[in-house]
Amino acid sequence: MAFQKAVKGTALIGGGAIATVFGLSQFSQYRNKHGALGQVEAEEGVPVRRDHLPSREQQLLALQSSGEFDVLVIGGGATGCGCALDAATRGLKTALLERDDFSSGTSSRSTKLIHGGVRYLQKAIMNLDFEQYRMVKEALEERAHLLQSAPHLSAPLPIMLPIYKWWQLPYYWVGIKLYDLVAGSQCLKSSYVLTKARALELFPMLRRDKLVGAIVYYDGQHNDARMNLAIALTAARYGAATANYTEVRHLLKRPDTGSGRPRVCGVRCRDVITGKEFDVRAKCVINATGPFTDSVRRMDDQEVPNICQPSAGVHIVMPGYYSPDNMGLLDPATSDGRVIFFLPWEKMTIAGTTDSPTDVTSHPIPTEEDINFILSEVRNYLGADVEVRRGDVLAAWSGIRPLVTNPDSKDTQSLSRNHVVTVSDSGLITIAGGKWTTYRAMARDTIDTAIREHNLKAGSCRTMGLQLEGAQDWSPTLYIRLVQDYGLESEVAQHLASTYGGKAFEVAKIAQVTGKRWPIVGKRLVSEFPYIEAEVVYGVKEYARTAVDIISRRTRLAFLNVQAAHEALPRIVDIMAKELNWCEQKKKEELETAKTFLYYEMGYKVKTDQLTDSSEISLVPSDIERYKKRFHMFDKDKKGFITIVDVQRVLQSISVQIDENTLHEILNEVDLNKNGQVELNEFLQLMSAIQKGRVSGSRLAVLMKSAEEKLRRRQAIPVDRSGGGL
Repeated sequence: MAFQKAVKGTALIGGGAIATVFGLSQFSQYRNKHGALGQVEAEEGVPVRRDHLPSREQQLLALQSSGEFDVLVIGGGATGCGCALDAATRGLKTALLERDDFSSGTSSRSTKLIHGGVRYLQKAIMNLDFEQYRMVKEALEERAHLLQSAPHLSAPLPIMLPIYKWWQLPYYWVGIKLYDLVAGSQCLKSSYVLTKARALELFPMLRRDKLVGAIVYYDGQHNDARMNLAIALTAARYGAATANYTEVRHLLKRPDTGSGRPRVCGVRCRDVITGKEFDVRAKCVINATGPFTDSVRRMDDQEVPNICQPSAGVHIVMPGYYSPDNMGLLDPATSDGRVIFFLPWEKMTIAGTTDSPTDVTSHPIPTEEDINFILSEVRNYLGADVEVRRGDVLAAWSGIRPLVTNPDSKDTQSLSRNHVVTVSDSGLITIAGGKWTTYRAMARDTIDTAIREHNLKAGSCRTMGLQLEGAQDWSPTLYIRLVQDYGLESEVAQHLASTYGGKAFEVAKIAQVTGKRWPIVGKRLVSEFPYIEAEVVYGVKEYARTAVDIISRRTRLAFLNVQAAHEALPRIVDIMAKELNWCEQKKKEELETAKTFLYYEMGYKVKTDQLTDSSEISLVPSDIERYKKRFHMFDKDKKGFITIVDVQRVLQSISVQIDENTLHEILNEVDLNKNGQVELNEFLQLMSAIQKGRVSGSRLAVLMKSAEEKLRRRQAIPVDRSGGGL
């Protein structure tokens, strides 16, 4: 009876909500449809798209020698690059400056979703907040655009919402159906309800006990850093002078001819790589620096109050076996009220995010507390037979969301991601807030404001329907041609097609011959990932200037597995050195900088902290004796430690060859005091951490166990056991 009342009450409330939202949705669609009739189609009237991508040096020259620009954008994240693309396609003379690399900040550290925001819709309905509703509506429209403009980098993803209480089924069903209704004709696929049996069939890792059923809805997923880069490259092809590693030192101002008040007229900037400083003049300067919005606003006016409230979101990456290949999971109400996504991504599993106030920094670091919070929430939804181990965290990162401050808000979780466009007294335009999905709409509003405030001569926005870098010649079967025409591995070909789209052929053309029967070309950077050496060379053409650019944004290796990225670094640096004429000292600096990035920003530190000098050894006596015997098989001289020479001797006796550099890396993972040797105590700490699940995938542990087993099998059988003899 109680359940029937709950269903009936929910149905009545939900019915009214559906009717209201459906009416608003239909009105919004009618307005958008008829308002769009006066706009020029994306490809009509747009400047010519260059076939040749200018080099970074050519772009810097254009910045210094092209006179006054119409628009100068500060910031190379999704919004900044979107502004540059919008302005360039309207025929405005456009420049863009980025202090670091394109997408080096928040835009590469997202949940990888293209979504409207289910929780924002819930708040809009519960609080009767029309502004929140409009934001969700706009985001769902932009979601459809983003999936169409870069189909090689994005795709729809089904996301499961498991239900463990009967009353939640109608409640969440109404909410998800409202999400479909608000999307209207832009709905990717209709949501549906699953029985318990079907839910477990599609997501076998789910916790079974008390499971009632599940609801599946659809959102989009993308490769965020590559998407950001595609926007930047597309802007460059439409004539924008874009330069990464170009830092704005201060704003330039001159008196207004009419009022005499100071007006922003450009910037003083510095090429971070060469140290050269120069001025770039512009009629309009746009601040699109995400979390650093207020620091640029203070360049204009030191007394200006902050408008951004930064929030840190931590994500972790785990092995792909933690989730199905094509089904995500949503935890709508965690233990502290936050939302956790558990999604397949690049054949791994990504989980996150947290949401907590933070200070603005260029190098956010994931904390052990946040990692353990995510793991704890994941355990709540996975079956008892799936052991969620701390050691299975392959990478972790923190991104800073530039949320717009609401004075009435007590915590960042209640802030929406509405964007605001402000114009200062001196004419500096700032775009702040928003979310990845709505970058195009944010750019449109910003350039509209720039045209209006600075009397620029340009038409309406032309980016709706505009295809991004790589999309024009892409098809779902493009990878087959790469396999057939160039002799690439199928996995590598699929990766190149889904990363570069139609430009994948340019990467394949410069791929090195392997010398093997198959694959014919395409030497991998690391064996377990489909990234090849040719991508490093091509990455330099895409404006990559550091090893970090390659491991984190041109490829996504650092986001998928920090250890694999660490192993690939020496070869990446060698290739880049050849392309960029680095000396030996520069190579060492790049290697150390990239290792520091992995250690702090990508979770290597918190991973290695699981095994420290103070780690407790909690092994039973029998295990201690077993591991001591294994250790002494390598430490024949009873020194109390093993070195690379000891490991090489044992490996030679069982006919196994591993190069010396790899052996150094293997021992270094366990060598806590970094003295070039592994003591017995360090080895026991390692085995204890493995048993607890804090460490997994230790190459030394696997190597020593494998060697022990092979040595035992090769021991001579005594004569009396073999049946006698002469």
